Amino acid sequence: MAGNIFGKVFRVTTFGESHGSAVGAVIDGCPAGLEISEDDIQRELDRRRPGQSNITTTRNEKDEVKILSGVFEGKTLGTSIALMVWNRDVESDSYTPIKDLPRPNHADLTYQLKYGFRDYRGGGRSSGRETLARVAAGAIAKKLLSILNVKIIGHTIKIGNVEAEKVAFERLEEAENNAVRCADSKAAETMIKEIERVKEEGDSIGGVVEVVAINIPAGLGEPVFDKLDAELAKGVMSIGSVKGVEIGAGFNVAERKGSENNDEFYYNGEIKTYTNNSGGILGGISNGMPIVIKVAIKPTPSISKPQKTVNLKTYKEETIVIKGRHDPCIVPRVMPVCEAMVAITIADFAIRNGNINPNLVSI
Repeated sequence: MAGNIFGKVFRVTTFGESHGSAVGAVIDGCPAGLEISEDDIQRELDRRRPGQSNITTTRNEKDEVKILSGVFEGKTLGTSIALMVWNRDVESDSYTPIKDLPRPNHADLTYQLKYGFRDYRGGGRSSGRETLARVAAGAIAKKLLSILNVKIIGHTIKIGNVEAEKVAFERLEEAENNAVRCADSKAAETMIKEIERVKEEGDSIGGVVEVVAINIPAGLGEPVFDKLDAELAKGVMSIGSVKGVEIGAGFNVAERKGSENNDEFYYNGEIKTYTNNSGGILGGISNGMPIVIKVAIKPTPSISKPQKTVNLKTYKEETIVIKGRHDPCIVPRVMPVCEAMVAITIADFAIRNGNINPNLVSI
């Protein structure tokens, strides 16, 4: 059974391949009455689209979204919302010579082993281009969560070995002011230079982004297998380039004593915690504190350096040199995708929990 659907009530189905006709999403479970426009969705897609700077792929896609159904006179109908983006700037010729040579660290080999057949152009369904559908759906989820005053912001905290200084939440939106989306402007300059350096070498580099969600209602999440943090991790981990997810203090908890890691409570009109090592989630249920997620993103596997592979027809070892247009660092463009998956997950739980009316958000 193909895994193209995410969510229980607010459900997102994505479709399309990298070099196919179009990519898009169908959203079910969005309540009626939500004001939404193509401009709302386009703003988020513009943050993910290729060709934004000299440290991204030169593929020139405007990624102009079209709402096909589920919206009338600027409001959702409560029915399926279909969104589509045409693929315009497609160059498949560079993939034909290597169609039988699986690219290291790509899904070429596993798709071939699973299905015995695949769309080899640009990675087909396994391409990062699929993520634009998630961002489009995430734009609707963000708009839905704005009813609860929920805000979701991502920022880059590490590129290679270059790490940003901790920045107050009020300043995180400054991340949109530079090409790497880092709120620490000084570190951002060094990150850009590091990406440019590996690009000149024909190589790529990875990094870490952090997503913070504030004003989250307490009580989101279900015991035992539908924990909020489990579903958030699943949603973010389903992004092709993601190889690690941390909630709150994450792996640092392994080095701490309970007295160092426990978030003690205080009361100020409502129960809060002095620290937030739990990342806003206890027992798989939100506690009202900000949700904090760190996401490790691997280096773009398509690099121009020669690499060893095995021919799928002859089973002989060969050397592959990958041509085409690829990001030397995918981190800045993956960040809006991470935000989208967090928004979709939280919106789903908010509807399930009754924080958002499943039928009507306004009159």
